[in-house]
Amino acid sequence: MIKPMKSCGSVNIATVAEILERELHPLIEAWLVRVEKESDLTHIPLTHDERTEHLPHLLHDVINCLRMDAGTKAPISKTAGEHGDLRRKQGYTVAMMVEESRLLQVCIFTTLHENVKRLEFTALLPDVVTIADEVDAQLKEQMLRFMAADAA
Repeated sequence: MIKPMKSCGSVNIATVAEILERELHPLIEAWLVRVEKESDLTHIPLTHDERTEHLPHLLHDVINCLRMDAGTKAPISKTAGEHGDLRRKQGYTVAMMVEESRLLQVCIFTTLHENVKRLEFTALLPDVVTIADEVDAQLKEQMLRFMAADAA
């Protein structure tokens, strides 16, 4: 039987939420680098802030979900809905929004991989499930608002 480690030499062990909170700004910049490599996304010219201003709020929603007690239902992200409205006004398509969301998950999981030596492993897989579920729930809310505007 393997006992969970509390520390690894001088490396402090952190929760997934703590790592994402600490790495918030580098994660956003890594996301932007990936987005800027996608011609489907960059053919709509946006400033740095126009492209990224929603991310701190969406990521804080993810972090808050990670800190919730097991079995607690996360509230619907108000920011996600607002983001869906904004991207529609900016000329995005559904496919473009799905791609942005996919890249966000890639960047979140890459950030965790880069901090693997600092991760508390006992909660890692449940936290990965929580992250995927919350990012997908945010995308659903974005799409609902996006399509509601189209229907109106």
